[in-house]
Formats: sequence, C-alpha cells, structure tokens
Amino acid sequence: MDSDTAAVTAVRLDRPEPGIARLTFCRPERMNAADIGFIAEAKEALAEVDADLDVRTLVLTGEGRAFCAGLDLTGYGDDGLVEAQGTVPRAMARQKEIADLVARIRGLRVPVIAAVNGATAGVGLSMLCASDIRYAVPGANFAVGYIRAGFSACDMGLSWLLPRIVGAGRAQELMLTGRRFTPAEAQQFGLLADVVEPEALMDRALETARQIMLNAPISVEFTKEGLWKSLEIPSFEAAVEFENRQQIYTAMTEDRAEATESFLAKRAPQYRRR
Repeated sequence: MDSDTAAVTAVRLDRPEPGIARLTFCRPERMNAADIGFIAEAKEALAEVDADLDVRTLVLTGEGRAFCAGLDLTGYGDDGLVEAQGTVPRAMARQKEIADLVARIRGLRVPVIAAVNGATAGVGLSMLCASDIRYAVPGANFAVGYIRAGFSACDMGLSWLLPRIVGAGRAQELMLTGRRFTPAEAQQFGLLADVVEPEALMDRALETARQIMLNAPISVEFTKEGLWKSLEIPSFEAAVEFENRQQIYTAMTEDRAEATESFLAKRAPQYRRR
C-alpha cells in the first residue's frame, strides 16, 4: 500500500496528520458489509499500521450511511475455495479469518479510535468493541446481528468483548434479543465515549488522537496492552505485578525523561520512542 493512500477496493488507508492513520471502509453501496476482499484488505492495512512506528493512533470509520453492517449476506466471495477445500473445512477457515480481523484490531500496537458514522452490526459491532475509544453520530444504530441471521450471537469475539464493556447483564439482553439499540443507549451502557454530530465526528476522533500523542509512545502502547490484559488477569495481586513491570520499563525510557522535562519547560514534547 502507498504510505498516503491505499488504492484498494474495499478499504482505504491514509494519514490525515503526522502520527495518525485512518482506515476507512469503502463499500458504501453494500453498507460496508464485509466479504473476503474486505477482510483481506483490512488485515493488510492493519499490518502496515502495526509495522510503521511513526503511527501513534488509528482511526476507524466508514463511507456512506454505515460503519459496517456485518457480513455481506449476498455472498462472501469464496465459492472457489469452498469447492477446493470442502464445505465444512472452508466454513471453519472462513470463520477463523474473519474473527482474526477483530483480534488484530484489539491487539494492534497503537490505540484504535472508532468514529462510527452509521449502521453497525455483526462483525462491525465486534470491530467497534475491539477498538479502544468509540464515538458515534446520533443517527447511528447498533445490533448484534448474528442471532437475527440464524447463528449464535457468540461470534467474532463478541461474547468476550461486549460483557466486559457493558456488563454481563446488559450483554445478555442485547445478544439474546438481537435488538437494535441507539447511540444514546450505547453511551449509557458504556460502549460509546460520546455521541457527536456528523460534521464534528472526524474532528473529535482526530482531536482525541492528538491528545493521545501528547503522551510518550511506549507509555501509550503499554497502557493499551495493560488495560486489555487486566481484563483477563484473575486477581488484583497479579494485575499489580504486571503493572509494576510496565512502570519500571517505562521509567527507564528516554521518553519518560522527555515527558518530565517538556512539562517543566512548558513546551511540546519531542518523543523518540526509545
């Protein structure tokens, strides 16, 4: 992919500002529904972001009236692979490759800010939950989606992600009914940090990215990792031990000293990620 724009069909990767990457879903005619090309291109873009140490944050958004409305129910686009591999083996391989996209968003080196411009369901909701900070416009809507299509609602990491964000009781209600819920509800549940008017959505995401970049890169990366890891750590004592190691590592970096010096000098920090 080009460093500024990605000439691809389903997604576009660009750099709106130094340090900020933006991944836009570009199938507005299909409400940015995911097919085999979408999944492959999105993973390629994420790999590029992860490898580029100049990137400090990633913004996810969509074109048109949807963020991502789920899987493309008109066809995933892997008929040839089904014929070559067999129905059941290919179905399992497809399941893993889609779920892996969600895992890559959650595990990305840098924080992911979701700027939700419209309808979000199925794998779109899972990608939203895998993001670190989430904003949406008032006209957006959300749904689990999987269960309304006849599948289990436990899909694409949602049974792990959603209860940890909104609580088990609310996740059970949303996943068992599959009902649509509003941005106001999503904010009340803790899924959204804020609801933002459409004309201000991208500015809000970029401003949050700038605020993140006021902090030292390794400190931000460790904080993201620590927050997610702590959701899996079974005890307070184990979490503190993990934190202790993060603190000592970041304390020994050059950027930690630069953070202190720039604060005292009342100047912008000049981080080197070292």
